Amino acid sequence: MIQRETFEYCPRCGANRLEAHGVKAQHCQSCGFTYYHNPSAAVALLVRDLQGRLLVATRGKEPAKGTLDLPGGFVDKGETGEEAAQRELHEESGLRLSTEHFVYAFSLPNSYLYSDFLVPTLDLFYTVQLPIEMPAVRAMDDVAQLHWLAPAEIDPSRFGLISIRRGIARYLASLGN
Repeated sequence: MIQRETFEYCPRCGANRLEAHGVKAQHCQSCGFTYYHNPSAAVALLVRDLQGRLLVATRGKEPAKGTLDLPGGFVDKGETGEEAAQRELHEESGLRLSTEHFVYAFSLPNSYLYSDFLVPTLDLFYTVQLPIEMPAVRAMDDVAQLHWLAPAEIDPSRFGLISIRRGIARYLASLGN
């Protein structure tokens, strides 16, 4: 979903002369600035322990508060996807791993409602194979709880964000579940 009327006023000059410019942009008739509604990058982590269980979070904040999710979040300015994945895993679970443990798997488009603003995102999914048995994790940041689930215990419909739900289904299909 693209928001055609993202801004009422031009972010460059402040004029109220914005017009739709194609399907993904707004153009200011006063200063000529064109804003493109390109997606923000985000990461989602498929973290597996040595028994093949997946680390699953319960969302502690909106959107989709109380539903299942994967550890992850937005990529910060100047970060690689792997660095963002490493940082988000540590922020949300306390696990600290080197970036070599994060392997890009696939990407999916999404929309994420943040402060009443629908942000188009491109979610980068990474697999993370933990090198140790049963590491200690603790729910932190915007995570209410963390769970280790066997693939057979995972129901994609319990995941609140559309791209995560689709990513989980894709992950389970790759396992033959």
